[in-house]
Amino acid sequence: MSDTKYDASNDISTPAEYIRANFDISDRIAVLVRNAKRGETTQRISTTAKVAGTPFQDWMRYKNERDGCDIYVGMNALKATAFTRTKHDVLAIRHLYADLDHDGSASLAAIEKSSLVPAPNYVLSTSPDKYQVIWRVEDIDLTQAETLLHAIAREFDGDQAATDAARVLRVPGFMNKKYDQDFLVSAQRHSDRVYHAREFKLRAEPVDSGYRQLRHSPLQPNRSEPRPISQSERDWAHVKSALASGADPEELITQLAHSRANDKSDPHYYARLTVTKALADLRMQSNLVSGGSSAPSGDEEREAQH
Repeated sequence: MSDTKYDASNDISTPAEYIRANFDISDRIAVLVRNAKRGETTQRISTTAKVAGTPFQDWMRYKNERDGCDIYVGMNALKATAFTRTKHDVLAIRHLYADLDHDGSASLAAIEKSSLVPAPNYVLSTSPDKYQVIWRVEDIDLTQAETLLHAIAREFDGDQAATDAARVLRVPGFMNKKYDQDFLVSAQRHSDRVYHAREFKLRAEPVDSGYRQLRHSPLQPNRSEPRPISQSERDWAHVKSALASGADPEELITQLAHSRANDKSDPHYYARLTVTKALADLRMQSNLVSGGSSAPSGDEEREAQH
């Protein structure tokens, strides 16, 4: 990837401009607004044309400025029949992305210098030293997309929890309300291209479902200690242990959603996905112990911990 110098003319001026630039006008997309203090989440699914229109934009602005809500958009187009936002509702992959929430400036610099990925279309500054990096793509299926999402996060120390195709990311032009002091989310455009899978030259590797692979970070090649375990990985380990001990799945979902209410855009979705995948992983392990011949694929293992 060639270096891209900062140019204010590359900044996205409005949320509506960003929405129109990233989706086909007829795409059905999910918009999620969340008030973390009240633990309230609202999701609306509509077409790009309506979401970018004045009435919908006015509602988003009101929810952000007057009601203290964070604003997110699902990054992939949904089926015409979708009324929820799961990966099974995804019609078409429009984006790959990385959520750089740990030493974000170093991770962003690594992406800018890397020959493994093309220039991102957008870099969102979401809070101090935290970024969301976005590539527009086409002709990539869901399995390919999630394999690449995991590979990108692994290569550039991104958030491994932000690697499912139904992920929501922030919308530039609105305030990040997560912290004591509001932070204006901004976006800079680096490319107008639409990419294909062959342009991402990352090696796909299975990721163990219970803990992060011990590896040397590409950002710190001389570091001998593994990166600290993330909260998502702690959640995964706790949920698996509790389920193995006979805990009620629905109670675990409620507890986990409550515990992550302040740092997840949709804590109930996150909690249900984590518990569901942990149940599937435990059943698979039970089948293997009892003599089953099938083993989980790399995609299943990677998906399970999120």
